Amino acid sequence: MQIPWQAVDPETLESLIEAFVLREGTDYGEQEKSLAEKVEDVRAQLQDGRAVLVWSELHETVNIMPAGEVGADT
Repeated sequence: MQIPWQAVDPETLESLIEAFVLREGTDYGEQEKSLAEKVEDVRAQLQDGRAVLVWSELHETVNIMPAGEVGADT
């Protein structure tokens, strides 16, 4: 199930994004980005619809996923 990012408390959203960024371990190429920069990148993706918050009933967790990867049953 998708959760509108606007419906999440700002501090909670910040924590969710930070946790996502820290566990993803994404390679940013030759120039590494700071945690703050990575968080802002993900926030921008949520705001413009490229990424969405998804609640997993099975795992009882919230994840951030690319919008194109979220199925109709999510």
